[in-house]
Amino acid sequence: MRSALGGAAALAAGGGAIVGAGPAAAASDPSRHDTSDESAGSPDVTLWYAAPAADWEREALPLGNGALGAMVFGTLVSERLQFNEKTLWTGGPGSREGYDFGNWRAPRPGALDAVRDELDAKGRLDPDTVATKLGQARRGYGAHQTFGDLHIDVPGAPDAPDASYRRALALEEGLATVAYHHEQVRHQREFFASYPDGVLVGRLSADRAAQVTCTFRYTSPRADFTAKAAGDRITVRGELADNALKFEAQLRIAHQGGTRVANADGSVTVTGADHVWFVLAAGTDYADTYPGYRGADPHAAVTRTVDAAVATGHARLRARHLRDHRALFGRVALDIGQSLPADVPTDRLLKEYGTGAGAADRALEALFFQYGRYLLVASSRAGSLPANLQGVWNNSTTPPWSADYHTNINLQMNYWLAEAANLPETTAPYDRFVEALRAPGRRTAKEMFGSRGWVVHNETNPYGFTGVHDWSTAFWFPEAAAWLTAQLYEHYRFGGSTDYLRTTAYPAMKEAAEFWLDNLRTDPRDGTLVVTPSYSPEHGDFTAGDAMAQQIVHDLLTNTLEAARILGDTPAFRAELEKTLERLDPGLRIGSWGQLQEWKADLDDRTDDHRHVSHLYALHPGRQIEPGSRWAEAAKVSLRARGDGGTGWSKAWKTNFWARLRDGDHAHKMLGEQLKSSTLPNLWDTHPPFQIDGNFGATSGVVEMLLQSQHDAIEILPALPAAWPTGSVRGLRARGGATVDITWAAGRATRIVLRATRTRELTLRSGLFSGGAKTFKARAGERYVFD
Repeated sequence: MRSALGGAAALAAGGGAIVGAGPAAAASDPSRHDTSDESAGSPDVTLWYAAPAADWEREALPLGNGALGAMVFGTLVSERLQFNEKTLWTGGPGSREGYDFGNWRAPRPGALDAVRDELDAKGRLDPDTVATKLGQARRGYGAHQTFGDLHIDVPGAPDAPDASYRRALALEEGLATVAYHHEQVRHQREFFASYPDGVLVGRLSADRAAQVTCTFRYTSPRADFTAKAAGDRITVRGELADNALKFEAQLRIAHQGGTRVANADGSVTVTGADHVWFVLAAGTDYADTYPGYRGADPHAAVTRTVDAAVATGHARLRARHLRDHRALFGRVALDIGQSLPADVPTDRLLKEYGTGAGAADRALEALFFQYGRYLLVASSRAGSLPANLQGVWNNSTTPPWSADYHTNINLQMNYWLAEAANLPETTAPYDRFVEALRAPGRRTAKEMFGSRGWVVHNETNPYGFTGVHDWSTAFWFPEAAAWLTAQLYEHYRFGGSTDYLRTTAYPAMKEAAEFWLDNLRTDPRDGTLVVTPSYSPEHGDFTAGDAMAQQIVHDLLTNTLEAARILGDTPAFRAELEKTLERLDPGLRIGSWGQLQEWKADLDDRTDDHRHVSHLYALHPGRQIEPGSRWAEAAKVSLRARGDGGTGWSKAWKTNFWARLRDGDHAHKMLGEQLKSSTLPNLWDTHPPFQIDGNFGATSGVVEMLLQSQHDAIEILPALPAAWPTGSVRGLRARGGATVDITWAAGRATRIVLRATRTRELTLRSGLFSGGAKTFKARAGERYVFD
């Protein structure tokens, strides 16, 4: 072991958009474009295509800064940038349908106890029966809304691309580019979404002077807006018809050379310029404050943001964006033997996956891994809502599942990669969202359950929907709040900040635990404490004590007890947790054919291939099941029975399961299955339709193959597949406070570099060490090399 003092890589500071006021820009470009930082991006982490996008879901390329998202099409005659602002939602307070947060609109005394008693007597109830007794039609729930489309019409552009055309997304830079030749002129477009400056930025240029002519215009599928042009500015303003939510977007356009005119139809035309660039900002009067969910009119903030960005100038906007994006994305590098053919676009690489050269397949796998990291950076930054079912990308007024927050796995899966893949800052919106759910969740807990604590069910929206609806197989999931707090505790386990634990994680964990201390019920079958009614997503009957419910509550109470001891909470509360854990059914039973049971009674069907494998929560993302245990063997039986099919996110979860079971080849097979049959040409995961959690789950699965730390030791290459015999990874994080680099050959680690972020004892497990493990005292800021 070699040790050298040195600081770990600094984490990029979070924060809101820089919106300092600045002087209005002149009609021409206030600063010439600085080409000193030009880059096409590394080919290993670049998606590229030889034709424009014809389909939003399958082909367009995503940009985002957390709050703003845009899809770039690369169409020649009229470039299309479909864009979103994450808080543009119908429903909630003010909705014309009325809004009740999902709480029962009239008291139902005894309804919950009646269902519990019937379950005790009968053992199981069909979902429709329970939904009739405990559910209600959803009202005023709303849906995320596309903000609309920015069109850039380019007169004289060719109708179809020639061989020179290239549309690309450089992941390490967060830059989308379009390049083509026409009549001996090379045209270039570049777009990015800046987090530091809170704007979408675009630039159109040519390699000859006075060759850029274009018109900027806005369209929307709704008719609830006005679009006006004045000088270099287009202002789009309106109110959603459903709930009167105010929204505004502003576009400012700068250019070098040529002329500019604001048109009466709300568009702006630039003619004969050397280059044209623009900034776009958008906002609403949404606020995440219960119960009103309204804040200031967005006009002043949007104006400040676009004006400051134009005054900053394109070169500095671009440089600040690159510094910010690279500081996050560049922390992790993966080499699994990939080699990307220079002439093979990404859609063809995907189509040929599994049929050609192994190095090309490795290139797609490595790209897919890094794409998940890119998408999380783009859709989850401090100051906005967390990544939803579609991240921050939605082109509809009636999106699938409202583009909402499903809390029976989807929202949680979105953040599985955040800690270990070295993007902890991206969890700030998640933390804030969970905190915002506590106030409405307390009301639901009190009115529906008569208990302390807070609760949320199967899905929620930005307006604190913590109650129920009446879709019988997806309306009841009070364990969701407990599961949501698990990510908060993971953030502590990785980072080790007791201030974070005390102020952010523990209050939410403790209240969620109090809810279950009040709601667990003695099972007359064996005297254990169980969740009742419980429902294993999203199939079967209602029962008492299904495996997933018990495992989630066990995880919550275990985490809360650990945190209570660390923080020195009252002995009485710690004793209550300890006593409850002693009586709690852990949700682990082995059935008649060797399977890990999904329900407390042995109801599992060998032919059941449902996409949810919920009863393996204790294996992943939980930590009850350790590899090599009899529970792990039973989990394998269950997984094999379920099969390798399913939707995209389901395959991603199975990748994580098999990695936790130390079966790298099966984990790799599941990654391959997801790429072959559940991935679109732009590498978005598909349920179908597009659902982003599968992208995030796949990235998590790759990390789990290379590094695990859930059982208080850092496991090096715990599930390395045979397909990756030689390689390296840099920058993964482990629980306990460490960043780890690994180099391997012939399937075995040859070098490990560990950077400690905390002073504490660490255990490394690897075949590199005599006896298979090494325990040592790590000091914060030191670097340790093992080879």
